[in-house]
Amino acid sequence: MNHLRVLFIGDVVGSPGRIMFQKHIDRIREKHKIDALIVNGENSDGRGRGITSRIVGFFKHNGANVVTSGNHIWANKEIYSYLESNTDLLRPANYPSETPGVGVTTFNCKGYAIGIINLMGRVFMRDHVTCPFRAAESILTYLKDKTKIIFVDFHAETTSEKNGIGYFLDGKVSGVVGTHTHVQTADERILPKGTAYITDLGMTGALNSMLGMKKEPIIQQFIKQMPVRFSVEESSPMVMTGAWIEVDVATGKAVAIERIRIVDEDIQFDDKK
Repeated sequence: MNHLRVLFIGDVVGSPGRIMFQKHIDRIREKHKIDALIVNGENSDGRGRGITSRIVGFFKHNGANVVTSGNHIWANKEIYSYLESNTDLLRPANYPSETPGVGVTTFNCKGYAIGIINLMGRVFMRDHVTCPFRAAESILTYLKDKTKIIFVDFHAETTSEKNGIGYFLDGKVSGVVGTHTHVQTADERILPKGTAYITDLGMTGALNSMLGMKKEPIIQQFIKQMPVRFSVEESSPMVMTGAWIEVDVATGKAVAIERIRIVDEDIQFDDKK
């Protein structure tokens, strides 16, 4: 029986997150016998908001097969042209069709095609996107003749919407992983019809932060209800979270899912870009 293990890393935040990722990713892949790697990189530039083509290259150099994103994908205009001509960086598929880039791709892993779908939720999200449930149905029609091994990065705010799409896609995809909240949940499981699920992968960045950002200005924003400038937290310890999913290639069903979480108190970096 042939199985593949696919590792998903939660939102990488800023330079600290990238350095944490680079330091630990090879050891994680070796320890857990990982075959493919998907990284959410929408917050990975130096500001913790957006991504550049150089950073996509960084993730690819460090073993990522596909980089997913979410509502912050548009923060750097430089990435628009990259999205137009490449499929290794995804934007949510339920943006309008005229939007640069694509929200679904496939890649080869050990002779098997793996499909990756990036979708975004609508509850409490400011961007206007179409229904992620209907978008998923349409994309699965496109993928059904290409592969049985399909994963979804669902970039959404609420646990209820993430739970909903998990159950909606149960038995139709190999796994659904949530991103966006940067807080790893402890509800990883295989749903009744064979789809692996976790509400949120968490993040890679500063542990003692708020979503990888400096906490003091955000706390003042809650108190004063005045706008503040967010900046990336650069102090150790750093955390790296995610989950791997093992899938039966013959059926596309998940057979295992496991969270990962690494805390490193000795990250040193000088990359401010």
